[in-house]
Amino acid sequence: MTPIRDEALRDFVAALYAAAGLPDEDAALVAETLVRADMWGHSSHGVMRAPWYIARVRAGTMKPVTDPAVIVDAGAISVIDGRDGVGQVITRRAMQDAIDRARRHGVGIVSVRDSNHHGALGWFTRMAAAQGCIGVLTTNGSPAMAPWGGRKKRLGNNPWSIAAPAGRHAPMMLDIANTVVARGKIFLARQKGIPIPESWAMDGQGRRTTDPMAALGGVILPMAEHKGYAITVMMDVLSGVLSGSGIMTEVNGPYQAEKRSRCGHMVMALNIEAFGPVDRFQARMEEMIAGIKSTPLAEGFEEVFYPGEIEARNEERHEKDGLVLPEQTRADLLQVAQDYGVTAPQGW
Repeated sequence: MTPIRDEALRDFVAALYAAAGLPDEDAALVAETLVRADMWGHSSHGVMRAPWYIARVRAGTMKPVTDPAVIVDAGAISVIDGRDGVGQVITRRAMQDAIDRARRHGVGIVSVRDSNHHGALGWFTRMAAAQGCIGVLTTNGSPAMAPWGGRKKRLGNNPWSIAAPAGRHAPMMLDIANTVVARGKIFLARQKGIPIPESWAMDGQGRRTTDPMAALGGVILPMAEHKGYAITVMMDVLSGVLSGSGIMTEVNGPYQAEKRSRCGHMVMALNIEAFGPVDRFQARMEEMIAGIKSTPLAEGFEEVFYPGEIEARNEERHEKDGLVLPEQTRADLLQVAQDYGVTAPQGW
C-alpha cells in the first residue's frame, strides 16, 4: 500500500471538514489533531475518526461553527459551555485559557461542559508543554466499562493526559484510557478484520472474547482491574460532575451520530516559572530521563523508554516515510470525499 505524506493527508481531511461546514481554521485544526495521532502511532484516534465526526455534523448533534460561552470567570478558574461545538476547537480554546490564567495566577483550571470528542488528549497537553507549562486534561466518554464486578456498561474509559517539557528531549507525555485498551483500538481491529487479545474485553454475557464485534457489544475491561475502575469513576467526577455536563450513561460517543455527546473536560495548566527557575526544571527533567533510560534491561527488552518517547520517534519516522492507512479507513474517507465532491490525494 502506498504511503501518504502527512501534509497531503492534513490538507485532504481539512478539505472534508470545510466541505462539511467548519470554518477553514477549525477544519485545519481537526485535521491536524487526527493526523498527528496517526503520526504518533495512535491510529485508533487518527483519521479513522474523521467520518464519525462528520456524521455528527450532518446529524446536527455537533455544530460546525463552534461558539462556546464562558459561564464562570473567576481568576484562576473558568467554566466554558461548549454548546455542542467541535470538541477539538473547544478544547484548544480551553487549554489556551488555562495557560493564560496560569501565567497570571500560577495555575489555570478550566471546566468544560457540553463538548464533543476531541481525539488524542496528548495534542492539547503538549500544547501547554510548548508554552512552559505542565498540561493536564481529563475527559469522560460514552459507556465502555462496567463497574468492577458487573457486566453491563455504565462508565466511559474516561482518558486523561499529562505533558511536561523535558529540556532537550521531546516532551514527556502520558495519554491513557482507564480501560485495558482504548475502544478505538477495537474499532481498528474490526476494520482490519483481526482478533483482539482475550484480555481486552468481555461479550454481553460477561465472557472474555477475542471477537472485536462481540467486544464492542459487550464491555471493555479496566486496566489494573478494580484500580482502573476507581480511576475512571474519579475522572468522571472531574470531567462531568464538576462541569455540570453529562456523566456515565448520559454521555454518547463520536460514532453515535444521532445523539448529543454531552461530554465534559477538566483542563489544567501549571506555570512552571511560578514554582521555580525554568532552567532548573528542565535540567531535572533531563536528569530524570537519563535515570530512566540507564536502567538495566529486563529479559526480552532492548531499550527503556520514557513516556512520550515512542510517539516522538514514530512522528519522526512518519515525517520521513509517510503514513500507511488501513484500507477500510481509506475507503471510508473516499466515501466522504465523494459525498462532498472533494478531490482525494494523488495515488488514492
